[in-house]
Order: sequence, then C-alpha cells, then structure tokens
Amino acid sequence: MSRNRYVAVDGLRGIAVLLMVIYHFTFDLNYFGQVQIDFYNDPLWLGFRALIVTMFLGLVGISLHLATRHGVKRTPFARRLLLLIFNAALVSAGSYLVFPESMIYFGILHFIAVASVVGLLMVRFYWLNLLLGVVLVMMGLFMQHPLFDHPMLHWVGLMTHKPVTEDYVPMIPWFGVVLLGLFLGRRFFSVEPLPRLLRWPGEPRAMQALTLAGRHSLLIYMVHQPVLIGAMFVLWG
Repeated sequence: MSRNRYVAVDGLRGIAVLLMVIYHFTFDLNYFGQVQIDFYNDPLWLGFRALIVTMFLGLVGISLHLATRHGVKRTPFARRLLLLIFNAALVSAGSYLVFPESMIYFGILHFIAVASVVGLLMVRFYWLNLLLGVVLVMMGLFMQHPLFDHPMLHWVGLMTHKPVTEDYVPMIPWFGVVLLGLFLGRRFFSVEPLPRLLRWPGEPRAMQALTLAGRHSLLIYMVHQPVLIGAMFVLWG
C-alpha cells in the first residue's frame, strides 16, 4: 500500500513537472523572440502558472504528511531542508546573473524551504488546516495593504503590486495551499484501502516516465532551464 501511495504522489508531481517544462519552454521562446506572449498579464498564462504552483505546493503538503505521519525523522528532514536552501541560493545567484534587475529572492524553492519548517507546526491538525488554508487563500486573493509593500515584508504577500522579480511565491496565499495539501494528505492517505482514484496498482508502464520525473522533480527544476536556454541561445542567440 505504501508503494501505491508514493506512485500516486510521484505521478501527480510528474504531471506538474511536465506542465512546468511546457510553461518555461514557451517562456523561453518568448524571451528569444520566437513567439509573442504577455506572461505577466495574459489570463491564460497567469492561470497556467497558478495551476502549476498549486499542484506543486498542494503536493508539498501531502508529502509533508507522508513524511511525518509516523513522527519527524530529523536527519532526513534536515538534509532535505539544507538541499532546498542550497538550491534556492543557486536560483537567486543564477537569476541575478541573467536578470540582475529582477532576480529571484523568494521564489518557489525559497517558499518550500520556509513552508516545510512552518508546516511542521501544523501536521497534527486536520480541520484547522482546511479552515486556515481556505482563509489564507482568500486573504491572498482579496486583501492588500501598503504595509506589505516594504521590501522586508515581500515574503509575506498581501502587496498592492507584484514585486519586480522573475518568480514570486509569497506565504499568503500559498501557505494556504500547503495547509490544504496537509488536510488532503491526512484525509486520503491515512485510510485503508486508498480511494479508487488514488489506487494505482504497482507502477503502470505508461506512468513510469511521470513517476520518475516526480521522484526527481528538484533535479529537473534545477537543470531544465539552463538546458532550454542554452539550446535556444545556440539556435537564436
């Protein structure tokens, strides 16, 4: 049963990885002038990005439940956290070299590192995670205040304008999505047998590529953009 659980989670994460690569491939085509898309204002592409981030961060919550349902294993958790922090620092440094005016200082990896620590305080809750998750999402959608425009508070969210950065994933509303993932993890991955929708027997051949991508999502996240940009630079640079 535990194998089925991880196949389901890795398969869903693999789908998110595939969507992410499609998004960044199109974004890079736009950067090199091969297509013309307004990624910062087009509702279609804004929604596509929101879907991808929602999938990843919902799965962060589910995975946090799976990793702590028998207690927190401090050494693996600390190792994973340090890996996230290291890669987040690489993303910031790399983005500064390519986009010095809009470097990434609180993108998705920075967020996941912080949310993983804060999420430990919430893993024991159930309905509270559902309630607080919905509240944070609603706050992020409908609340703004000039106080949070201060650079030191950008990580919180609730700004009156999007900061100048290539990737921005603030705590509000996105920590609400992690809390909803915690709720869903406890709801669907703490029962026997698993709901039919999640009961993928073994690892179907058709799913192997997606589950493999899901298991190595951080590696793919770190290397796919340099590969795509490098290939496009050779072609059109």
